[in-house]
Amino acid sequence: MNGIALVTGGNRGIGLATALRLRDDGFSVVVGSRSGEAPDGLDAVRLDVSSPESIDSAFADIEERFGPVGLLVANAGVTRDTLLMRMTDEDIDLVLQTNLAGSIRLARRAMKGMIRAKSGRIVFVGSVVWALGSAGQVNYAASKAGLVGAARSLAREVGSRGITVNVVAPGFVETDMTAQLSESQQSAILGGIPLGRYAQAAEIADVVSFLASASYITGAVIPVDGGLGMGH
Repeated sequence: MNGIALVTGGNRGIGLATALRLRDDGFSVVVGSRSGEAPDGLDAVRLDVSSPESIDSAFADIEERFGPVGLLVANAGVTRDTLLMRMTDEDIDLVLQTNLAGSIRLARRAMKGMIRAKSGRIVFVGSVVWALGSAGQVNYAASKAGLVGAARSLAREVGSRGITVNVVAPGFVETDMTAQLSESQQSAILGGIPLGRYAQAAEIADVVSFLASASYITGAVIPVDGGLGMGH
């Protein structure tokens, strides 16, 4: 596997922590973001994962400047949370197109170089809600559950080429958004997590880093959720 890594949504949160960790691991990291910019001196490319044309253009740019992508971390995603009876068609379409269809298209485009190299790693960043469910997130949970089926199907397609495909499923992660929750909301959430705390973004990055170096794990869903979703 070559050392070129593409991390989508890598300009903040889990994506940024992952990009920085992979850079520390020795990868040449390119961050995909809508702005085409990234912090901390990371290389970046303009990428809107909901647009097939943008995906093709971004990969062409990366291949011209750095070489073919050997590690894809499909992290970019959106939420449009509300009860299903209030959810608009746009809410449904945007989340499924970005989180699920976008990740599938990214993987399809990455396959070109990986199949030629007979090596590669694909990591989809999912969520604990893929199996646990979450009221008000029918669209989001469906998109993350879809990633599991996509990853396991693709793992069977390309395993003979030395390419692994896995899903990392975070639970609640300490972010600016969770910090804004009320004390009662935070107590309710933390009460359901056996470890009694949120994850740090770096803890998600640790698992992505592990999968990047693991040659005999594929089609796996690895929870990083403090035990929230155990048993699913």
